[in-house]
Amino acid sequence: MALLPETIGNALGLGSGPLAQFLAAFIGAALIGTFLLTLIAVSGIWGKRKITAAFTDRIAVNRHGPAGLLIIVADAVRLMSKELIVPEGVDRPAWDLGPLVVASSALLGFAVIPMGSGVHLADPETGLVYVFAVSSIASLGLVMSGYASNNKFSFLGGLRAVSQNLAYEIPLVLTAASVVIFTGSLRMSDIVAQQSATLATVGGVAVPQWFAIVNPFAFALFMLANLAEVGRNPFDIPEAPTEIVAGYQTEYSSIYFVLLYLGEFIHIFLGGAIVTTLFLGGPAGPVLPGFVWFVLKMTGVYVFTQWARSAVPRVRVDQLIEIGWKGMLVLSFANLLLTAVIVGVLL
Repeated sequence: MALLPETIGNALGLGSGPLAQFLAAFIGAALIGTFLLTLIAVSGIWGKRKITAAFTDRIAVNRHGPAGLLIIVADAVRLMSKELIVPEGVDRPAWDLGPLVVASSALLGFAVIPMGSGVHLADPETGLVYVFAVSSIASLGLVMSGYASNNKFSFLGGLRAVSQNLAYEIPLVLTAASVVIFTGSLRMSDIVAQQSATLATVGGVAVPQWFAIVNPFAFALFMLANLAEVGRNPFDIPEAPTEIVAGYQTEYSSIYFVLLYLGEFIHIFLGGAIVTTLFLGGPAGPVLPGFVWFVLKMTGVYVFTQWARSAVPRVRVDQLIEIGWKGMLVLSFANLLLTAVIVGVLL
């Protein structure tokens, strides 16, 4: 399968030199980045309100343009035109860099996600390791934002973010490792290709070999750990508004707040992209183009996180840590061991 930079380079006749490869990769990254930011703007500003309203039996935005879609423009202008207030005693440049780290780390993860035929920026042999590595950099940005704000609530939010990511990043990686045992590869395209086979035929309908069907227990574990990683209920402890104002983002306003808010939703969609790639067959699907299927599956995971936000009550911070270390970690190790035994015996 040709990668997107190769397709762009051939289409534009850029040649095969280092500069041409860089230019093609830059154009490809810009196209995917623009699409993702547009999708996140629609989903995070307009879609979030609509989904929450549907779950809670309320009326969402409907006054700004058709179906309230112009609220996206209104919110963007409102937030970016506000004064950037720098509190006294903040630790700069850490305070400035925190929001940038949070937003950029998740975007980097999409570089290795296969979104469809030809919609794939890079396909390294260690793609799965890469996506977990770059997405975890966000924890550093949260710590920087909390520590540098010179605010006790921000500092508590940063500490909670670190403890939460430590408690749930390990189960997340261990559950993904069980998928690697099935495929025998860390390359994202190989993981998707492995799920293209038919698992069984029921009533003339072919059931795909998606790992969510092969190992639903691992899928459930991963979805739960992903909720904690993206900070959605019941695990939104780092920014719990009823306890610590807004956590690590308390002292941010204007464009810096936009970057933190944007980073949060980019991570939600990156989590959805990883779930789609590892457990839902990636861009595989009938009739519609693969890219459309990928976006639908990724958006479905996003809708699930918004349902959790509306329906599931927040746990206490001690309960959150206990669930991670005493529950999720044990279950993920058990899943990994059981998967290794089954694969070793049957395959």
